[in-house]
Amino acid sequence: MANPQNIVKQNVDGAFFVDQTCISCSNCRDLAPQNFASAGDYFAVFNQPKTDSERAMSLDALVCCPVGAIGIQSENKGEYDIKKAIQLVPKEIANSSAKVFYLGFNSPDSYGGKSYFIKSGSGNWMVDSPKFTRHLVDWIKSQGGLSHIFLTHRDDVAQAGDYAKEFGAKRIIHRDDLDAEPDSEIVLEGVEPVSFDSNIIIIPQPGHTKGHCMLLFNEQFLFTGDVLTADKENKLAQGGYCWYSWKVQQESLAKLAQFKFSVTLPSHGRSVIATQKLMSEQLRAIIR
Repeated sequence: MANPQNIVKQNVDGAFFVDQTCISCSNCRDLAPQNFASAGDYFAVFNQPKTDSERAMSLDALVCCPVGAIGIQSENKGEYDIKKAIQLVPKEIANSSAKVFYLGFNSPDSYGGKSYFIKSGSGNWMVDSPKFTRHLVDWIKSQGGLSHIFLTHRDDVAQAGDYAKEFGAKRIIHRDDLDAEPDSEIVLEGVEPVSFDSNIIIIPQPGHTKGHCMLLFNEQFLFTGDVLTADKENKLAQGGYCWYSWKVQQESLAKLAQFKFSVTLPSHGRSVIATQKLMSEQLRAIIR
């Protein structure tokens, strides 16, 4: 639990605070951008939530913090129902014509990376792994279980093995990142896209890591791993880190331009929702 005696000094006075166990993963800013911001080595509360919407988003940030660095001052705890906030996670992705959810409960093993859930008639999918919690296990059971766990790359494996064992799900990862989850049941090869059914295509996108891949669902949702995120104007942008090759990543993005999508769901950073036409224009601007 967050400790008010270990508070980040840039926090403004009020109910919510961040302590110095923060790993600066930025997830709090992604979930509650009106209230949390970078404070150098840490994140901090720069504006206390004032509206019901801001209070709800700040509670989401608290629940989903990978290291429990966000807290509520003791004198304010009676104003907030944290147990109810936990029950409201996972969160369905807004403007969704299909059932796609942000799972929450980010894992410190993936540096606070986000993970997602696709509800599909042919079997449900998890994209990257959250913490292994009984709450999420019970929720996934309520959705009909789990058939596949797609791992975008080595950084975001987290507790995938625990979920695979719990549900008998098949883990999918590219061979070039296989050492991060060597018991994976399905191993991708090469750089050509792979169709798993009429709605799911896995697209190898080497660059961030050698085995980095993306998943496209329903020609709408693109799960981008650590390659694409949003800029300050909420336009499509490249992530700031590349462990294998910027040149190869640029070549991969050029190949991605052939696909249609309207929602990007990154591991780190914020989603972008736009028309397919506008998303294509923003991707081509990155490539240029």
